[in-house]
Amino acid sequence: QVQLVESGGGLVQPGGSVRLSCVASGFTLDAHAIGWFRQAPGKEREGISCIAYSGGNPRYADSVKGRFTISRDNAKKTVYLQMNSLKPEDTGVYYCARRLFGCGDWRTGGASFASWGQGAQVSVSL
Repeated sequence: QVQLVESGGGLVQPGGSVRLSCVASGFTLDAHAIGWFRQAPGKEREGISCIAYSGGNPRYADSVKGRFTISRDNAKKTVYLQMNSLKPEDTGVYYCARRLFGCGDWRTGGASFASWGQGAQVSVSL
């Protein structure tokens, strides 16, 4: 059974840091890109970052570039999103999702992202 499980979220102050983890099982992680997506109440889901199966050419939304870093450890079957210098507008539910090989339409997370995790809440507030 395919599973993607996010963890590491919580409440953090502006300027703080959080590292999210996405633990994969039931599929060949090293043949899949993993994207991170964020959804806030009343807003469309948006792609935050994506890393291809090879680990090369990581993608970042303009709003997080320079602050977030995506990485993968295939031996641990885990993809990470290191989130630094957090802002209140980073608040939302963060999901990870898989796509075969490359990142493709990662900005919108379309149908080619075949499986999704349950999400992890990140709240940036004083």
